[in-house]
Amino acid sequence: MSKKKLIRFDWAMKTILRDKANFDVLEGFLCALFEDDSIIILNILESESNQKTDDDKFNRVDLLVQDKENRKIYIEIQNTRETDYLERLLYSSSKIIVDHQKLGNDFSNISKVISISIMYFNLGLGDDYIYHGTNDFYGINTHNKLIVKKRVELLDSLEPKYKFEEKNIFPEYYIITVERYKNLIQRRIDEWVYIFKNNEVAEGSTSKNIDKAEQKLAELLMTDQERAVYEKYLINLARDRDAINTAKEEEGHEEGKIEGKIEGKIEGIERMIVNAFKAGGTIEFLSLMAQINNAEVVKILLKYGLMEKPYSDIDISVSQ
Repeated sequence: MSKKKLIRFDWAMKTILRDKANFDVLEGFLCALFEDDSIIILNILESESNQKTDDDKFNRVDLLVQDKENRKIYIEIQNTRETDYLERLLYSSSKIIVDHQKLGNDFSNISKVISISIMYFNLGLGDDYIYHGTNDFYGINTHNKLIVKKRVELLDSLEPKYKFEEKNIFPEYYIITVERYKNLIQRRIDEWVYIFKNNEVAEGSTSKNIDKAEQKLAELLMTDQERAVYEKYLINLARDRDAINTAKEEEGHEEGKIEGKIEGKIEGIERMIVNAFKAGGTIEFLSLMAQINNAEVVKILLKYGLMEKPYSDIDISVSQ
């Protein structure tokens, strides 16, 4: 049984995941990442760079949501490398705090911000594909953590009762580097990262609402008009990556350095085919985009190790 092809998650964030009826997909992802099945999204909030149409920048897509604990969760997908990425990440989380703090309110109402970055490039040096960053204070001499608590009223009591909880107000950061993921399922969040990388659900996936993702993100649900807009997005994405790779090659030649990466060896039409395939394009779509037949597309994908099936097992009929 063939796996169901899904639309890219960044395109889903630009479109269907903004509908309240589809919040369950985002909730499933967040439940797996936070390892907490009680996550409930209440609203989609507008962030400065929220983009909704295919004419907007396609190298970055973001979404700001509010959950039942009044936390602001900023989800961002970055498709291409950005030199000052961490600096912009800090700016974005800080701006969310300022933008949603009403004038005249005291600082006790500041919302917790959680920033989640899903990146299709490798950031820095590391041996993992998911990183979590927090802000804590430790004694210089004792090395013990400073704990500051706040009084919280228990609302399920008839009489005023309170408990003390540790304050947790500083932004938290999650960085997911998709390219480093090796397609191994070890934890629930891996099932979602598998979707980000392969545009399909891994066999045997069981995390919360991942069945909803497979159902609602299916390419087959698209109308002809929606498919045309989506394919235009894939073309833009492939061209953007192509332009960046070309610039890297030219810089490398000028410096006398030739990187041994596959992007540095692809020329012309082959480069576009590879980039569009990595962005989620089907063989038929790649054939139409490059104006070559299906067999030639398959040969290119096999050449660069992007297909594992034997040549004879793939439908290579020439499109008319």
